[in-house]
Amino acid sequence: MIFKNAISWFEIPAADIDRAQTFYERIFDIKMDRIEFEGTTMCMFPLEDPMNGVGGALCQVSDFHQPSANSGTMIYLNANPDVQIVADRIEAAGGTIIVPKTEISPEYGYMAVFLDTEGNRVALHSVPEKYL
Repeated sequence: MIFKNAISWFEIPAADIDRAQTFYERIFDIKMDRIEFEGTTMCMFPLEDPMNGVGGALCQVSDFHQPSANSGTMIYLNANPDVQIVADRIEAAGGTIIVPKTEISPEYGYMAVFLDTEGNRVALHSVPEKYL
């Protein structure tokens, strides 16, 4: 099997969905749509083409997702054109930088890691300028 994208969907746990939504909207300068169903509240990251892109959401479901600062999978969110633009907003929005902007390599670009307001360890990635 060959995947167009290795990931098709992700969920970031939120203990306080309002606080989490405010944080991510501030650091990415976006507006997230909220949906609620069967005891679940999700705030969707905006996508250009929902049927052909990797999507994700903040997710508040009691006893299903637990925020984690040091275990489990770590996702890298798209911070193009420059990780630093998003990283510069994190502390003012209530998060904490764990790893500042760091070059992975000239071919793979830059990354940074932060803790969000919910206690999740999340990373940022931006590709080299020549790929934008």
